[in-house]
Amino acid sequence: MQLAQVNIARAKGPLDGPVMAGFVARLDEINALAERSPGFVWRLQDGDGNATAIRAYEDESILVNLSVWESVEALKAYAYHSTHIELLRDRQLWFEKFEGAYLALWWVPAGHRPSVDEAKQRLAHLEANGPTPFAFTFRELFPSE
Repeated sequence: MQLAQVNIARAKGPLDGPVMAGFVARLDEINALAERSPGFVWRLQDGDGNATAIRAYEDESILVNLSVWESVEALKAYAYHSTHIELLRDRQLWFEKFEGAYLALWWVPAGHRPSVDEAKQRLAHLEANGPTPFAFTFRELFPSE
């Protein structure tokens, strides 16, 4: 089993505008870092090599990030113990505070690539039911089955 993760965020402005410029300028760097990170398996991409053009919600300011990792530890190391942490620390510059579930984790069979619809279902389930084996968070992990 491998770990899938989705996170969403509502941009404070258009991606080609001044508010989002600092975030957009670091996208290629951070995506490349993910791909080089131990335990990285796959990430959702559009034709430009990122996922910023993918609109999963009616609210077009919501960006989606979807990836698969070999383990919780690998994802945590990338997210919280690499240069990626700088973007997390500065996220209030680019993204509105999100009400509700914005990050979900779940186990997938090795080789499975989750769809955006699957990721949305996991987030909605987490929002409605709290952490369960179907969708959980770093704060309440569930083992792979």
